[in-house]
Amino acid sequence: MTLRTRALALALALLMTAAGCGLAAPGGSDAEPEVTILGPWTDAQERRFKDLLDGFGIPYTYQGTAATREVLLAEVQAGDPPDIAILPGVGELVEYAHDGRLRSLKGLYEPAEYGNPWQPEAQGIADDLWVPLKADLKSIVWHRDGAAPGAVPAPLASWCIGMGDDGASGWPGSDWIEDLILQRAGPVLYARWATGDMRWTDSPVADAWAAWAGMLAGDPDRAGAMLLADHRGPAGGHGLLFGGGCDLEHQGSFARSFYGGHGDRVAFGDSAPLLPGGPYTVKAHEVSADFAALFGRSGPARELIRRLASRDAQEEWGRTGGVFSANAAVPPKKGAVDEGVSRRFTDQRVPLCLDASDVMPAAVRDAFYEAVLLTMAHPADPVGPRLADIQKVQDAQPADTPRLTGVCGRPQ
Repeated sequence: MTLRTRALALALALLMTAAGCGLAAPGGSDAEPEVTILGPWTDAQERRFKDLLDGFGIPYTYQGTAATREVLLAEVQAGDPPDIAILPGVGELVEYAHDGRLRSLKGLYEPAEYGNPWQPEAQGIADDLWVPLKADLKSIVWHRDGAAPGAVPAPLASWCIGMGDDGASGWPGSDWIEDLILQRAGPVLYARWATGDMRWTDSPVADAWAAWAGMLAGDPDRAGAMLLADHRGPAGGHGLLFGGGCDLEHQGSFARSFYGGHGDRVAFGDSAPLLPGGPYTVKAHEVSADFAALFGRSGPARELIRRLASRDAQEEWGRTGGVFSANAAVPPKKGAVDEGVSRRFTDQRVPLCLDASDVMPAAVRDAFYEAVLLTMAHPADPVGPRLADIQKVQDAQPADTPRLTGVCGRPQ
């Protein structure tokens, strides 16, 4: 069974179990159909997003799932895509755009308020087909307030790591490898690798992967336990950092939401000094975003996108939902942690680079995640064969697969 077939089977199962769950929406009637929205936010994040949507007065139905990619694929293949899909990256959206499924967002947001890398371009594909609604900073390490780490790499026992997710397991490990490549090789080579212009077996990738595997191999039993742990920590807990027997967590700015009532007891710093094989200097910051795209043609769906991308809505969501905006017109948030994240988003001295796996074709990204999980399960094994397997998947991509450009750039 291929990765794509497995993803479709998972999506069909999720659709069957999701019927009637998490789809509540205000208003709506036969005369005014609801705008259908598929997005990645569940639980508390979903409630905050719905609070924002409720203020627009546009009837909607929201389906939140960690498996947005798989569910969207199933809905598109069934001929019933949502009006609006929000995905954690543009890799899949490029494929949908190439197939002519996305509608233009021209006039619904102000492109001048978004610079690189928030508006990457795809060769041969029109502009204005997606807009980032929520941004996150990566290339950071969380720790308990008052317990700052030293500026040298820490052993595996110090790290809070979990590979599990409701959707695509393995992505937390891909973040480690991406950050290592970025801080070791810099944004130019990182962008070449992320967009398919560098081979997975080339030394910038292989050396970074070997450094990560070497850290895991120092304590293979612990690495195996991390393979099985959820990246959010135990259910009903306060994340891995509070209750996981560890001191450092390499996760994006979204991780603060996992800490519950301990969210005001954390601090963070740049990851570069603490990555295996370092310390390194900060060459760039890895970032990610959740991008909205329009599959439907209705006026209410277009209006809802316009509202979501507006400065006012982005500022309100940041204030009430604890999220960050890629819109340069939105004022920075207040508070030590929030201001620290905002400074890194806007520091023109340090480039920003989109999460590499988020810009890769789906099949390559899935092979990346699978190799991450295999490395955690067998960290002492040579990394070369794993990278060669990913390269085979990359080589098998159709010749007309669009290539992204502008995945790294200076903030506005």
